[in-house]
Amino acid sequence: MLARLRTTLLIAVLCSAAPAGAESFKLTETDGTVHFTNAPNDPRYQRMGFTSGTEAGFLRLPEGGDTGPYVHEIRAAAERYGVPIKLVSAIIRAESGFNARAVSPKGARGLMQLMPPTAAALGVRNSFDPRENIDGGVRHLRSLIDRFPNRLPLALAAYNAGEKAVVQYNGIPPYPETQDYVTKVLYFYGGLVEGGTTPPTRIYQTIAPDGAIVYTNIPPKGRP
Repeated sequence: MLARLRTTLLIAVLCSAAPAGAESFKLTETDGTVHFTNAPNDPRYQRMGFTSGTEAGFLRLPEGGDTGPYVHEIRAAAERYGVPIKLVSAIIRAESGFNARAVSPKGARGLMQLMPPTAAALGVRNSFDPRENIDGGVRHLRSLIDRFPNRLPLALAAYNAGEKAVVQYNGIPPYPETQDYVTKVLYFYGGLVEGGTTPPTRIYQTIAPDGAIVYTNIPPKGRP
């Protein structure tokens, strides 16, 4: 465990289109900094993959929340739609804390916090039914991953704020709630710091000189 939080969340992905199932790679440096990329330029990067199965510990659900009753539903939906099990679990943890009866102030319901119109469009009749909710939520997530190929942070932002907002801002919308949400899910998904250390507070998007899109918790110059 690190003595203090020194984690910098950095996800660099190429701007060019790539298959929706593109692989991801993770590098953890000695100071605790973690990098995620789809184009590894260092032999220390470890393959995470982006398909269902046991690769990279996807079957090891994140700590926190009672995952026991939903392990089979999570695995089934993740494998059905080709989404990492660990990513589904990270979203559920961030959305509802694994509370199948959760209702947000805006009316989102269930484990993956589906809004009624979204649930209806997905054919989910009972958002409080774990199997239906998880299946619909993962199916929706899969469509967003396909909509924003090889840019997982944008897919997560769209899950929280809607596709229109992501397209409008051509990136993660400048909404504190959405920026914090993306940071939290990526933290739960990547396990950036072991031992339960709190995640970075916000994530920002910048464009690197080589054209790569970079997501980091370090604010760009001129932003608080």
